[in-house]
Amino acid sequence: MRYDPSRPAGRLLLTPEDKEAPARTRRLGQLHLGEHPDPDLDAYADRLAEVTGAPYAMVNFIDENRQFFAGLHLPGVPLPVVKPDGSRPEMGRELARDHGFCPHVVVRRKALVLEDVCDYPRFAGNPVVDEFGIRSYLGAPLIDSTGMVLGTLCVVDVEPRPWGRAGLETIKASAAELVARLERREADGLPLL
Repeated sequence: MRYDPSRPAGRLLLTPEDKEAPARTRRLGQLHLGEHPDPDLDAYADRLAEVTGAPYAMVNFIDENRQFFAGLHLPGVPLPVVKPDGSRPEMGRELARDHGFCPHVVVRRKALVLEDVCDYPRFAGNPVVDEFGIRSYLGAPLIDSTGMVLGTLCVVDVEPRPWGRAGLETIKASAAELVARLERREADGLPLL
């Protein structure tokens, strides 16, 4: 954890330190991942959302400066949060490194299941809870054959969700399958799907 005096009330940032970020950034560059939306990864996120019943699904690559959703599934309905000006936030392809739960998955190198983020003080204070209304998260690391965590595969919801053991197994198996596809694409020049 680190203290950020520029944040209101000197808020503690609960994002863990990521010592592998420079090496990950280089590896993502070698794989040509994390810079542009990828239609194949969008399709993968669409299928993951369908399988899990989640309104949001992401293939997230995390470099030294940001998170990038190269694969993204959105529900087509506005987020439940209303800003002071009456508008609603929109989820885009990029997110700050201190937002969300994927940076925790990357550093932990393990899947993370949060059926209701508000049950966990460490996660309830994350900016995505207030800014986007995120209430549940299910994510697994994308670990390639070099041992590098490239990012995450995750789903989120604006309602608490009982992901359970089945959800955990689904996200872990889907992450392993996606890494295998990414590595085949790298080795053989094959399309992802």
